[in-house]
Amino acid sequence: MGVSVSQMWTVAAYVVGQKLKGRNRYPLVLMLEPLFRCNLACAGCGKIQYPAHVLKKNLSPEECFRAVEECGAPMVSIPGGEPLMHPQIDKIVEGLVARKKYIYLCTNALLLKEKIDLFKPSKYLTFSVHLDGQREHHDFSVCREGGFDQALEGVKEAVRCGFRVTTNTTLFDGADPNSVRAFFDEMMEIGVEGMMLSPGYSYEKAPDQQRFLGRERTRRLFTAILSNRKPNWRFNQSPLFLEFLMGKRNHTCTPWGMPTYNIFGWQKPCYLLQDGYAETFAELLDSTEWPNYGTESGNPKCANCMVHSGYEASAVNETFGSIRGFLSTVRATFSNRYADPKALDLLREPVRPVHAYIPLEQVQNSAARELPQ
Repeated sequence: MGVSVSQMWTVAAYVVGQKLKGRNRYPLVLMLEPLFRCNLACAGCGKIQYPAHVLKKNLSPEECFRAVEECGAPMVSIPGGEPLMHPQIDKIVEGLVARKKYIYLCTNALLLKEKIDLFKPSKYLTFSVHLDGQREHHDFSVCREGGFDQALEGVKEAVRCGFRVTTNTTLFDGADPNSVRAFFDEMMEIGVEGMMLSPGYSYEKAPDQQRFLGRERTRRLFTAILSNRKPNWRFNQSPLFLEFLMGKRNHTCTPWGMPTYNIFGWQKPCYLLQDGYAETFAELLDSTEWPNYGTESGNPKCANCMVHSGYEASAVNETFGSIRGFLSTVRATFSNRYADPKALDLLREPVRPVHAYIPLEQVQNSAARELPQ
């Protein structure tokens, strides 16, 4: 099991409490972005496409704490950018641990070994390391040769020092399901607590727009990867969300479940889309036209979205929304092999090389982009 018992209990008690209060829209995970700058220039990411004066900005620890308290979610994900480049990231983490929030510090781990001494192991702190598969695929995905090996050193050091460590893998069109499954084996061998998966984010500013998966290709890819599982694979996610990725169940988008706060304020409506900002979390909930988002809305920006920031909170809500949902979660937790001969056939299909998706000169230009420090 890839989630600690104390964390599961805290989340369960929180969600049940929201249900008893009759709240249909409540936050589960705060996506807290204290900065946008990064030490990578991934072709599938739009965060570092902001102008230099924006990339130089940081949220202060006090601004982070106010957002966390205002939101009230039991879990806080700290993406970016690269959080370890924030000059006060240790103070931010220390303050959130003191508030007993379960923190996922999302990092590419290039600086993790260097900065590991800034942090103390805690059940509240998890390093969620961005690894997009095995060495060749990851290095190509992040446009940096040697990135996988450097990140792996950081993972091993964090595990050795007693930290909770998970991996966070974003899959794009052209991913080799056999390679992804071999990657799972490698991660279990080095002792990470669990793995997280999501199809690629459709960032409008991303340099490469050809690699994002449509819904049918997402289901096909994740069926090949997640069927016929090995018993030692552990995932740090809702089992119903994984079934959603495989096409075994439907969810409606609940973007308020993972609201985003960054240097501009509360982002409408979600982590991926920027349709304005609110000054307060209450304003975000009250002023956002929620029916205009999600695949069921007909919004073309949402047509192919199946990412965790829109649908994992939906899966958790289903778990505690009915006896049927709870029993489905129990079944998916303990009967999770998903034996499927047809999925084995998918593993034998040829895969187009990922290198066909981005012109070489575009990768080189992206990787060479000079970023503010």
